Amino acid sequence: MAGGPVAVTRHLPGLAVAALILALGLGTLAAVLWRGLAEGAGAALGPADLQAIRFTLWQAILSATLSAGLAIPVARAFARRRFPGRAALILLTGAPFILPVIVAVLGLLAVFGRGGLVNGALVWAGLPPVSIYGLQGVVLAHVFFNLPLAVRLILQGWGAIPAERFRLAESLGFGPAEVARHLERPMLRAVLPGVWVAIFVICLSSFAVALTLGGGPRATTVELAIYQAFRFDFDLGRAALLAGVQIALCLGAAALAAGVARPAGFGAGMDRPLPAPGGGVWLRLQDALAIGAAALFLLLPLALVALSGLPGLTQLGPAALAAAGRSLALALASTALCLALALPLADAAARSPFGRWFEAVGLIPLATSSLVLGTGLFLILRGQVAPAQAALPVTMLVNAVMALPFALRAVLPPLRDVQADYGRLAAALDLRGAARWRLLVLPRLRAPIGFSAGLAAALSAGDLGVITLFADGRSETLPLHLYRLMGAYRMEAAMGAALLLTALSLGLFWIFDRGGRHGAATR
Repeated sequence: MAGGPVAVTRHLPGLAVAALILALGLGTLAAVLWRGLAEGAGAALGPADLQAIRFTLWQAILSATLSAGLAIPVARAFARRRFPGRAALILLTGAPFILPVIVAVLGLLAVFGRGGLVNGALVWAGLPPVSIYGLQGVVLAHVFFNLPLAVRLILQGWGAIPAERFRLAESLGFGPAEVARHLERPMLRAVLPGVWVAIFVICLSSFAVALTLGGGPRATTVELAIYQAFRFDFDLGRAALLAGVQIALCLGAAALAAGVARPAGFGAGMDRPLPAPGGGVWLRLQDALAIGAAALFLLLPLALVALSGLPGLTQLGPAALAAAGRSLALALASTALCLALALPLADAAARSPFGRWFEAVGLIPLATSSLVLGTGLFLILRGQVAPAQAALPVTMLVNAVMALPFALRAVLPPLRDVQADYGRLAAALDLRGAARWRLLVLPRLRAPIGFSAGLAAALSAGDLGVITLFADGRSETLPLHLYRLMGAYRMEAAMGAALLLTALSLGLFWIFDRGGRHGAATR
């Protein structure tokens, strides 16, 4: 292995990305804290803030554990079964994660709200209705959003098991219990901690879900407390302190997951497709129930949103179409930047002796409050450029950085497998730089890269965050247009815009994800 300056030069792109992330995450936090201290704002946490920290930790633990646990049988079922419409069903069940939160919450309320289908059925049966507000509502919404992400990440883990291992298990007469013990559990031990910590960090920084479904001060998250410190108290010092607590919690979770995860150790395969699935009637019924229950839970709220949005499409004018065009351009630019950041960082995390440090840096965007990030950039840029002029470039940068942890989570495990299986051979052949990526890495990372690109594009298209701090009417995106329609109580037009936004996000995700999987070596 090369050492000294050569090793440092090899990881320069990853170091540059890590420096950019640290500058954006910690630099904006420092800008907010500096401004807060300059204005003499307090920076002490009160009892309400401590209660918010406790609630945030508890709901994040519950949400991440339920999402990851429920995703295992669903991902196993998708990995074992081939049926017509499988690819479309995987795409549709992944929709909640890539939708704007406000759109998905409308669907959840249509099913679980006071006048929703579930409470209607309970009242008809003579049973008391249930409330979606409070801890149960926050956890339900987080599972709804994050179960699709967990399924896709775990499904990629199943696809990374070499097909030769399954054929060997079949030739040895392994039953489902032996396959689970020797193949599935080692894979889950390698993949599941990263999945859990990614969802935990997402739930830790939850804002819109707690704002709409929290139901009161006892169900306030840290992110919501940061918003209250900004919006109502304008206590920048306290907001920065809360953001620092949030970052510390997220990095602690990442360190815990890194200590638990273990490589699966399957070795290299021949990149062949999996053998035809077997199993008796019970296994087929078990897989059908897992897929059916997940599809019903994830697709019913979206179907209700779609039905409500169809009449509103006729009320959308040129402003909505122009906003959709801006969202599309913003999503494509943000996706390209996200991949340009994710691949060098993942390469450094996979090949550097300090790989865990690079991986931890990649989680900082999730840990950083988007409110702090946006406000910090506003304070840094104020006086140098007009906010409206910076709206789209800053939003593109922030969206790319905020999607980076998901791209890193999808790309890093297979990249580590490539390094473990082919790293010494590549070094012996002196395969380096662009040739190494073109001949060795990219052919084996097509599916994860396509998934990452689709995820980044969909999240960027549906983001309603930094754009609200900078945009004017000339830089309005479709999510902001939807938000303003709701503020004007044009609910039918808002539902039409929500349906258009759903189609845009799903379409972008499908194009990139399908393009990555076409001809790739993943199942």
